[in-house]
Amino acid sequence: MVATPAPHDGQPADEVGALSERDCDILDFERQWWKFAGAKEQAVREKFDMSTTRYYQVLNALIDRPEALAHDPLLVRRLRRLRAARQRQRSARRLGFEV
Repeated sequence: MVATPAPHDGQPADEVGALSERDCDILDFERQWWKFAGAKEQAVREKFDMSTTRYYQVLNALIDRPEALAHDPLLVRRLRRLRAARQRQRSARRLGFEV
C-alpha cells in the first residue's frame, strides 16, 4: 500500500503516515531553494528559524520516511543518491581511496 501525501492543512505531525506542514515546507524549499535570494543558510534561518545543522538533520531524517517519498519521489530519490555519494566519498577518504 502506498502512503498518500498529507494535505497542507496543518494536520498534527503525530498522525501515522502523514507529513506535517513543516515537513512538506522543507521538501518544497529543498526542491527550489536556489530561487531564494542570498545564501541557502540564510534562507533556512529566515524560513524555518533553525540552524543549518538542525535543518540538515531534519531533512536527512525526513528523506528516509516513506511519506516523503510519496510526497515528492523525484526529489527524495535525488537527495538520497546525493547523500549516499557523499557517504561513499567520506568512507573512501578514511580508507585512503579515491572515488
